[in-house]
Amino acid sequence: MTDMTLRPTERGDLAALEQVVQATGLFPSEMLAEMLAPALTGERAALWLSCVVAGAPVGLSYAEPEALTDGTWNLRALAVHPTQHGAGRGAALVRATEDHLRAAGQRLLIVETSGTEAFASVRRFYGKIGYSEEARIAGFWAAGDDKVIFRKTL
Repeated sequence: MTDMTLRPTERGDLAALEQVVQATGLFPSEMLAEMLAPALTGERAALWLSCVVAGAPVGLSYAEPEALTDGTWNLRALAVHPTQHGAGRGAALVRATEDHLRAAGQRLLIVETSGTEAFASVRRFYGKIGYSEEARIAGFWAAGDDKVIFRKTL
């Protein structure tokens, strides 16, 4: 993993990160610019990190504070281009997010995901990197699709 750099996301990362988002199907890639803009201008507290390999962004993490809480943040997005899966880049992005938040005096990071079979590997990933399943809300996303909430104390 020494071939990667983890750093705050920059405006110039947008095109490559749109390709990452499109390849993963995380959300429609055309939404990325609008999501990222308030963080780049400082309008909204958020932490965006890019994973860069050979000079090109291949992954991202995005966390923001939970409203009306004291030091609780939500990891809203984590994506690594499928060609880069299995190299520890996702775990490194999460660790870097945790490190940034811990250094800023934050205390808790949560992750929300789906309870469907399609997301079983995502749930295993968070368990493997030290997150605990804290809650499950039946039928939250859609009928038969639970919201599963993971947490980690920073």
